[in-house]
Amino acid sequence: MGTLVAFACALATTAGCNSAKPADPKEAPSASASITAPADKPADPTETAKTEAIATYEQYWKEMEHLYADSHSSAAGLQKYAAGAALEGARADAKGMHDKGNLIIGTVVVGAPTVTKIDIARKVPSAVISSCLDITHWKVVKEATKEAVPLPSERMTKYVVTSTVEHWPEGWRVIKDQPQGKQC
Repeated sequence: MGTLVAFACALATTAGCNSAKPADPKEAPSASASITAPADKPADPTETAKTEAIATYEQYWKEMEHLYADSHSSAAGLQKYAAGAALEGARADAKGMHDKGNLIIGTVVVGAPTVTKIDIARKVPSAVISSCLDITHWKVVKEATKEAVPLPSERMTKYVVTSTVEHWPEGWRVIKDQPQGKQC
């Protein structure tokens, strides 16, 4: 896409610099003035699906940040990116944290999300994404005081997560998240 934009800009600049006009309006433009853009290569549907699935997965984690950081959140934003077990699990986990008077604030870093399996020929296309989830900067605090809640020092803060996403009529949705129990 960037190459296409650069090409279009270069073409516009070149066309704008050519101030010579044909003497006769019926005269055909010169060969140099009739440069045509190369035919666009059709997008590979599998690569497009991978890109869209990963974008949804990354947005899913941004919405997870919001859900855990706000005890009054309805998970409405998360519903745009999650469904099924992933959505229900996130709601239940966040509610459990909030019921204890805790929030999780900060950021989650989704490292190197990679589609490891994809099937766009299914009735409901699906993909499996593996990533390194870094929750180092995600802090548990007491909602009332914003004081840090002590956590076990041996807990993993960077670990592999495998997620299943499906393409529903509304778009891609994370339907399952599975921490793999190994560091990355």
